[in-house]
Amino acid sequence: MESGAKGCEVIVSGKLRAQRAKSMKFKDGYMISSGQPVKDYIDSAVRHVLLRQGVLGIKVKIMLDWDPKGKQGPKTPLPDIVTIHTPKEEEYSQPATASAPVLANDIEVPVA
Repeated sequence: MESGAKGCEVIVSGKLRAQRAKSMKFKDGYMISSGQPVKDYIDSAVRHVLLRQGVLGIKVKIMLDWDPKGKQGPKTPLPDIVTIHTPKEEEYSQPATASAPVLANDIEVPVA
């Protein structure tokens, strides 16, 4: 997390302290789990540790941060990032018709 990751997850499974196998999950930060961004943003590794009591399995997932240059992370931004642009100034113009409306007592009356 200190070296620029957005989130991480470590899963350790197997016979940890007792005879019965169990799995423990450790999470920190932000982690996505579905869609195309999983393939772009998440690095994962699986290792098996052979011990005298049995085999431990370790899975590590690291979610990378967005990098516009594409050096330390993916170049494409996440799809849920919304960019709000400033609104454009609207210009009101008279329609180019032969009969223009005439204002009479604050009521629009078209001239025939």
